[in-house]
Order: sequence, then structure tokens, then C-alpha cells
Amino acid sequence: MATANDKLHDESIAHAIWVSRYSTGVANRMIKVLNDSDAELTARLLVAIDTLDAESFTVSRLEALLVSVRAINKDAIQSMYAALTAELQELAKHEATFQMSLFQFAIPDDVLALHPLVGISPDAVCAAAMGRPFQGRLLSEWASNLEADRMARISNTVRQGFLLGDTQEQIAKKVRGHANRGYQDGALQMSRANAASIAKTAVGHLASTARQSFASANDDILKGKQWLSTLDNRTSKDCRIRDRLKYTLDNKPIGHKVPYLQGPGKIHFCCRSTETYILKSSEELGIKVGEIKDSSRASMDGQFPADTNYQDWFSRQSFTRQAEIVGETRARLIRDGGMSPDEFYNDRGEWLTLDQLRSKDEQAFRNARL
Repeated sequence: MATANDKLHDESIAHAIWVSRYSTGVANRMIKVLNDSDAELTARLLVAIDTLDAESFTVSRLEALLVSVRAINKDAIQSMYAALTAELQELAKHEATFQMSLFQFAIPDDVLALHPLVGISPDAVCAAAMGRPFQGRLLSEWASNLEADRMARISNTVRQGFLLGDTQEQIAKKVRGHANRGYQDGALQMSRANAASIAKTAVGHLASTARQSFASANDDILKGKQWLSTLDNRTSKDCRIRDRLKYTLDNKPIGHKVPYLQGPGKIHFCCRSTETYILKSSEELGIKVGEIKDSSRASMDGQFPADTNYQDWFSRQSFTRQAEIVGETRARLIRDGGMSPDEFYNDRGEWLTLDQLRSKDEQAFRNARL
């Protein structure tokens, strides 16, 4: 029978996968906010450089002509920041509820009756996340930095275009990119990638803040935590070496010397690591014999879950959950075709399409009747 700590461990991994997927959706929505402004920004850019020719070109004159472009860029970043803030506020509500339900699910009812859980405020979680830096800056500071970076890329591209003798239309396309390439070849593409990284990291930062806030509010029933990194073969080296390492509640290493640093979800951009907290045993909680059922006492053994990797964890999940994580076709390839989750990626950690998987292992598709 799974113990309370086993349940916390398994559900923490499942939730980390959900947070990772949610962060990708948030990032895509933030990119759309920026993309929605690109057409107007490009139109303003064409108007601005229409009166500028190679003979009269100076950096100061260019900057003066780009005032309207700068205003559009500022509005776009402010809209993105407002949208991201709204996403984080909603996520804070979800995470506060999830943390409570997670521990209620794992801990037997008769133990909860003796040691009731303390909830956390979504507003407090959101305020704490917004008020704490991640990767060296507050979210508001990252937004300001993104605004300046986008504008610098626009100015530099226009300046280079004039030096190369490009037409106004060529310059505009170098800024925005070409429609037949999904606008991914323009100077603004790097800013889109940066915006996506900021959004994903902010989501992980808030989820981590909620997790830590709940643990602080209920530290009387906890005795440590375990870093969980092995989600797939894209795990960074910084997180890989910390996978399944144990720490005290105040972040001191247990049985090793690897520092906790900022913690899972915050150690680097787009960090997908999480952690599971370790519940005290019934004895450590001071629960006397006879106060709870024998099954509850067995569940509250206070032990760290056995070491497991992502493949072991995945194989224990129901087919329904497996399909939610990797899609029904890939879930069937694992269940019936003999494939493993690691085979869904190439050596560079890139997600393979189903056509690429079929060419890689046709027999697995036949075994799964696909």
C-alpha cells in the first residue's frame, strides 16, 4: 500500500508536468499579445523611415523618428505584462487550492483530525511571487528589460539596413520577418523567445512560491523535502545532479554537499523541477497508539519515498493519466508497442513527431495496432 509520502511524491511529479504544460500555454498567449502589435509597429516603422534617406541619416535623427514606434512597443509590453499578471493571479488561486487538496489526499483523515492543515491566501502567494526576484530581477523589471531589448533590436536593424542600402520594405521585413516563414526570421523573434522564457519562468516561480508558502504554514507536520528533477531527458545538468537529493526545510543538504541555491522551479530559466515534502511519522507527530487506525499509522511512516526515475513513475500511472501526459497514441505505443518515454526525444532532447517515431520503430506501431 502506498504511504502518505509515496502519494505526495507521485502527485507532485504529476503536478509538475501540468505546471510545465500550463507554462507553455501562458508563453504562447504572451507571444500572441506581442504579435498582435507587430503589424501596427511595422506600419509605424515604415512611416517613420519614409522621410529618412542615406544622405540625411544620423543616429539621433533615427531615434527621433522612431518615437511612435517606441510608443507602440511600450504599449505591447505593458499589455503583455498585464496579461501575465492576470494569469499569475489565477494560477495563485489554483495553486493554493491544489496544495491543500494534495495534502488532504495524502494524509489519513484521522491524522488530519489531530493535526489540521493551515491554508494559504492566493493574494499573499501572488504578492510574494511578484515581490521576489527570479533569475536576478522582479517580473516588472524583466518586462522593462524586454521593452528596451525589443526597441534596441528594432533600432539596430534599421540602422544596419540603411548602411547596407536596403529599401524601406526590406528593412521592415528584417524587423518583423517574412510572412511565409511565420515571421520567425525577423529581429523581433529573439524578443518573442525571451518573452516566452520569462513567462514560463514566472509560472514556475509562482508555483514554487505557493509550494513553499504552504510548507511554511504547515511546517509542524514536515521534516524535510526531496528535489525531483527527472521529468524527461531534457533535464538540465544543474537539476539532474540534484534529482532526488534530500534537504531540510531550511534548505540544508542531507547526506550530501550539493547546495539548494534558489530551489526547484527557480534555479534557471524555464526550470521544470519540483520537490516533494516529507511528512513526519506518527511517532514524530506525537500520536499515541490507539489514537489513529493501524493503517493510518503504517501510512505515516515518515520515510522518504524510494528512489524512482521518470520511466518508473510513468509506468505506475493509469492509462488515462499517461494519455493526458503524452497523448493517446504515444500512451498506446508505451503500453502495447513496447516503447519507453525517453524514445519520444532525439539525442538533442527535441520532441519527435509521430511520423519520425514511425520511421524509428515501425514494429512498435504495428504492435500497438496504429
